[in-house]
Amino acid sequence: MARRSSVLVRTGIGLFVAGAVGLVVGGLLDVDAADPWASVAGGAAGLLGLALTVYALFGPAPTAAVTASGTRSVAAGGTIGSAVTGDGASLTPPATMPTSPPPPTRGPVTASGERSVAAGGDIGAVSTGDA
Repeated sequence: MARRSSVLVRTGIGLFVAGAVGLVVGGLLDVDAADPWASVAGGAAGLLGLALTVYALFGPAPTAAVTASGTRSVAAGGTIGSAVTGDGASLTPPATMPTSPPPPTRGPVTASGERSVAAGGDIGAVSTGDA
């Protein structure tokens, strides 16, 4: 789980617990002045916590930065089947490539050197030299 989602889940759980505690304290103390405030605050915090948790679990995943800044460099956030960066070089793709999607990239993918190759997933075959 990405860092943003993890923070949102923890925040949501914390708000949900705070709301539940507010409802229990408001109900158990039976203080006329505190009861309505505890109920409203607890219910609002609980609903906000539930909404944040659902968003963090099912919302869009953050994307990682993919950068290829070197001469003839290649970078991909996912899987690279074949990459050729050399002059006159050729490459036969690998016989088998993974059929399942790669796990989401956890951090930035950067190919910064000359003819460098970087991927957030699997790399099937790479040729960086000249023929």
